[in-house]
Amino acid sequence: MTDSHNSGQHKDREAAAAEVRRMWQPTPSWSQPDPNQSTDAQSDAQPVEETEEQADALSQEFPGDSWSGPAGKPVDQPAPWTQPQPSAPTPSWTQPAAESGAASWSQPEEQDDEAALEAEPAATTDDAAAPAQDAGQNSPVFGGSSFHGSGQDQGAQPQGAQFPPAQPPQPAPAPQPGQGGQPLSPAAQHFFPQGVPGQQAQQPPQNLSYRADELIQALPLPREAPAERGMRSMLKLRPGSSERSERIARATAATAFRRPVTIVVANPKGGSGKTPTTLMLAGALGQARGGGVVAWDNNELRGNMHLRTHDTNSRSTVTDMLQAMPMLTQPDARLGDVAAYLRHQVAGQYDVLTSATTTYAQIEAKDFDQIHRLLSRFYKVLVIDTGNNEGSSNWREAMKAADALVIPIKWKSLSCAAAVQMLEELDNQGPEAQRLIRRAIIAVSNGPGDVNKEVEKQLRPYFESRAAAVIDIPTDMHVAAEGPLDHNALQPGTRRAALELAARVSEQITIALNTPR
Repeated sequence: MTDSHNSGQHKDREAAAAEVRRMWQPTPSWSQPDPNQSTDAQSDAQPVEETEEQADALSQEFPGDSWSGPAGKPVDQPAPWTQPQPSAPTPSWTQPAAESGAASWSQPEEQDDEAALEAEPAATTDDAAAPAQDAGQNSPVFGGSSFHGSGQDQGAQPQGAQFPPAQPPQPAPAPQPGQGGQPLSPAAQHFFPQGVPGQQAQQPPQNLSYRADELIQALPLPREAPAERGMRSMLKLRPGSSERSERIARATAATAFRRPVTIVVANPKGGSGKTPTTLMLAGALGQARGGGVVAWDNNELRGNMHLRTHDTNSRSTVTDMLQAMPMLTQPDARLGDVAAYLRHQVAGQYDVLTSATTTYAQIEAKDFDQIHRLLSRFYKVLVIDTGNNEGSSNWREAMKAADALVIPIKWKSLSCAAAVQMLEELDNQGPEAQRLIRRAIIAVSNGPGDVNKEVEKQLRPYFESRAAAVIDIPTDMHVAAEGPLDHNALQPGTRRAALELAARVSEQITIALNTPR
């Protein structure tokens, strides 16, 4: 009797220990119930009374554990990660228990209609298992120790507050890229809504361009050079407004044109300042562009440019060049061959072609065309000084070839009257001449005592309305001396005015070249 009693107790202890070990290992939340095993078979395999006894025994040994609930009533519910989650889930331990309850994995998720219908027969097998199930749901997670530490009793919650209120379905978050650029699974998105840290998605290959012009444009712009004059240059500061505007004008005057251009300086009135204006404009362009500029005295008989430039070559006349034209027009002709008939002005970095010194030969239209074609082969900018005869053929040919027109005047009645008559005459020559007038620049260069305030007051608005701009060149005694004009000998204000004139002319040429005819 004693041996059989001891043997029975031993078997009972072994069975209880085996059941404890089985119940101690919690079933992972992602494991689904076996669809092949029906609810009735599970209920038959384990009686309700045995389940209640085992649940009570485990509750006594391990009070407050979440896995101490009944194991014989599996609920067919979807995994928590398959349900729509809010955009920014907040862990349950960061909120008071009275407001949020336990974590999402310790609460049963909402079931759809079919799952609820399938679970309903299993839920009605025995009403006695409900207290144990309620105790398991209300017990704290992870061995009875709450992470939020609210200090409230879990069992004190009312019966109707076991489940959180139903929330409207939220749209599923977009799949985040994982390792190797593959999208994360729904379970991984639940824990890594922003993607796995340190693993960025592989960007699709972009069509990179390695064209030279695009690479050059992508380079950072160079910093502005410090000032070159005054106290700012000593302190290595940025240039002032005056020096900065001068730099802009120099850069504008150095504009690279797509073809050789021709600038014509014209006013039928003698003594209006055509030759000095031509030389100052050529000097300003030559210094800004670093050469490639030629000044040409296109007087039909004899001009005075040879008197206003330094004589560096005795064969520097139009007549000498016309005689050498068969040799200069050869395909193998070089710039040095043409420069033998020109005067180079070192200060302004430009060359000069003077008119004939005698009146035995008159320049015609055909002579102008030959010289213009020759100089356009070797020079980028041609500045042409004209004579006083508007009816001469070379004067008219110069107007036809002009890309820009400069009209020098003085604030005197005769000088301004001749300019107004020339504008009216050109206005009747057709659309090309009219466009040339709209792009014209008025250069006012007054000598000592040449300014008439009344004439300036009446005619300045007229010239400003007809031409593109009016540039005032201050009185300079070096120009008024009527000797060879040295660009470096001019006053700083005169050089700045000449540079402004060159910049405005370059702007109008750019407009003319970019405007379709």
